[in-house]
Amino acid sequence: MSTDEMWSIGELAEHAGVTVKTVRFYSDRGLLPETDRSGGGHRRYGPEALDRLRLIRSLRTLDLPVPEVGRVLEKEDALEDAVARQLRELGSQMAALRWREAALQLLQDCTPGERADRLRLIGAVGTPPSTAALARFWRGWLPPRLPARLVTVIVDQAVPQPPAAPTPAQVLAFARLHAFASGPCPNTGRPVARRPDPDYRPDVLFDGLIEAYALAAPDVRGARPPRGGEALDCFVSAHARARGVRDTAVFRRELGVQLASELRIDDYWRLTAVVTGSPDPTPGATDAWLCAALSSRAG
Repeated sequence: MSTDEMWSIGELAEHAGVTVKTVRFYSDRGLLPETDRSGGGHRRYGPEALDRLRLIRSLRTLDLPVPEVGRVLEKEDALEDAVARQLRELGSQMAALRWREAALQLLQDCTPGERADRLRLIGAVGTPPSTAALARFWRGWLPPRLPARLVTVIVDQAVPQPPAAPTPAQVLAFARLHAFASGPCPNTGRPVARRPDPDYRPDVLFDGLIEAYALAAPDVRGARPPRGGEALDCFVSAHARARGVRDTAVFRRELGVQLASELRIDDYWRLTAVVTGSPDPTPGATDAWLCAALSSRAG
């Protein structure tokens, strides 16, 4: 290539519609290597530098970091990974902005007397919101001998994920859930029915409860009154098998009394339903329906 076909840094900047400072910045970082140097030591660029500079600018317009741009220039198939990574980051940023917008709307719409309390609740959650406090609450609430696979399933079902585009009501419900899980435990120990004799099998109980909840879900979703049937039989059987006893009328009466005396966290499940916005019943709502069915049948 002759010297007549090469451009100075100023000529390249003019052709690309950028400043000399921009060309020098990318050159100094190795993204835009010069073709030659003039006798006076000035940088000289070939016409292909213009296409490369335009590509760099396009990638930077997408907000790709300079090191990422360098990887894309060196390896063509790196673009797909860079775009996917940028989309993930952008999605997280947009979710945080939507959450912040709903939180601000919540503060704007409330009365002056409510504002301080709501601001305290929202401020404790942070942006973007984390479910770590809720997961810790459930891991502490569940029996210590429960297998890890069951703990994972239960925590996944019990901990609602913050909506990607929340309403102000969902922001408030999640903030209240976070406060509930982060505050003093509402019970000094685990529920009474979760801590009987040493032969008690919590894994058997919770495996059975998951099945019973699935069977009862259509009735709860349809707002049908608590009743006997396969779901209730599965529910009682789970408790009986966990204790190594038979499902009898006497056992059902005793279980009904025992479950009625246990601490319930119905507010948690009510708030969870608001956060998820799903028509599917929460495990807590299903459990309450089954307990009511047991009481009515036992009575």
